[in-house]
Amino acid sequence: MADAPRFYLTTAIDYPNSRPHIGTAFEKIGADVQARYRRMEGYDVHFLMGNDENTVKVAKRAAELGQDVKAYCDDMARQFQEVWRALDISHDEFVQTSEPRHHRCARQFIQKVYDAGYIYKGGYEGWYCDGCEAFKTDTEAKLNNGLCDIHKAPLTRRTEPCYSFALTKFQDRLAKYLEEHPDFIQPESRRNEILSLMQTGLQDVNITRQGQSWGIKVPFDEDFTIWVWFDALLTYFTGIGYATDDDKFKKWWPANIHFIGKDITRFHCAIWPAMLMAAGLEPPRMVFGHGFVYRKNEETGKQEKYSKTLGNIVDPMEIIPLFGADAFRYYFLRECPFPGDGEFSKERYGDVFNSDLANNLGNLYSRCVTVVSKNYESHLPDTAKREPGVINTDVEIRTTVQQVQKHIEACQYNQALEKIWRQLLDPANRYTDKKEPWKQVKTDKEAAKHTLYDMVEQLRAAAILLKPFLPKTAETIYRSFNFPQPWEQVRYEDVWVHPPQVDDLRVTAALEDGKVKPLFPRIS
Repeated sequence: MADAPRFYLTTAIDYPNSRPHIGTAFEKIGADVQARYRRMEGYDVHFLMGNDENTVKVAKRAAELGQDVKAYCDDMARQFQEVWRALDISHDEFVQTSEPRHHRCARQFIQKVYDAGYIYKGGYEGWYCDGCEAFKTDTEAKLNNGLCDIHKAPLTRRTEPCYSFALTKFQDRLAKYLEEHPDFIQPESRRNEILSLMQTGLQDVNITRQGQSWGIKVPFDEDFTIWVWFDALLTYFTGIGYATDDDKFKKWWPANIHFIGKDITRFHCAIWPAMLMAAGLEPPRMVFGHGFVYRKNEETGKQEKYSKTLGNIVDPMEIIPLFGADAFRYYFLRECPFPGDGEFSKERYGDVFNSDLANNLGNLYSRCVTVVSKNYESHLPDTAKREPGVINTDVEIRTTVQQVQKHIEACQYNQALEKIWRQLLDPANRYTDKKEPWKQVKTDKEAAKHTLYDMVEQLRAAAILLKPFLPKTAETIYRSFNFPQPWEQVRYEDVWVHPPQVDDLRVTAALEDGKVKPLFPRIS
């Protein structure tokens, strides 16, 4: 794909002090939709994920289990990737920060910034959170009554010798960059947070720790290790060849999108671009700070975040085997607005599964396949090159596709799915209920054939539009008929600009006793 436009996207890398939870999975699914969509549209995509292993909390967890830290990290990387495979996350690269290639990347980068004069030795005193492994400003400590705003744990006063990154030297450059690149931080609410931070004035950042055996040694003073956040941000470089493959790095950098949680925007939208400027490199094109997944606390009635810190996490593997990966993906993409926050409960999960997947999409599919196979021996005669009829007269199909594309590119996945259901699947189901082809076929088999052809055309369009969201389900629907275009090659424009049905439409789905396997068996 030498001539294809390139698209590089990353997710935040995860602490492997415990297994991934549904909030972590929410981020990965959102990034995966973008990666799959861009591939469909002809981009050469590189999608990077990874684990953040050079942390005190990871070393402590390994010690608690009596394990070697590296062996523990490798096993956790296996467990994380097991979950990502179960969710059909299509990443191209998985980086562990304990890998030699990452150590080389981080040491080369910090040396470059040091040689440029932006790192100096001194001491640091401030309010420290063990959970974040980061210092908080006096203002942050005061605003939160001495507690970490994320972990709700008391901050401790900490003084230590260190090397600092001269972030204050980039105050004006960052302000100018944000002004000239209004889309750099998305959504707008995250941008406003960083602009507010900039107005209070940036502070130099302690970027080393002393007396730690686990981590990456500072090349110009090996009594120190690199602070986990300074090291972790460089994962985005490790996976594209920084310090190991210059041509690969030049091809992929700068990143098109960094997907992160809204709680780490300061690191990605202030410290990270300043680090890049210090090294003479471009900042990424965009940082997208997504929202959180919450639950309702039954005792207080208030929403609380699903998090390791609060101990209320739900492992995705508790849900995926029960209802399938696509149902999991659909719930969080539809119910949790990616730019904002959403809520998860098992009760709501069941309601959405039955209404949207089993009764709507799944029922339309079963009706089409069943009636065609049962009454026409899986073959609709004389339908080659036939133009389908228009089911939704309110909105043209091309308009629907363009609206869905716009929402995907803005990471408004819930709105994209809403358009697919409201403007494509809902009208198709109303049309089906009105025509009742299972009855129509008994009195007018020719008219029923045209009804079914139009229904199947709606399924073809839905399968293409759902490909980034529900990859297995979309493929199952598409391959259940002999559509002329190969599944691997379909793009969104093929919904309205597609080759004619060169052969009569046929059902190719495998049937059992004349029945099709339901896409989403209803939850009772």
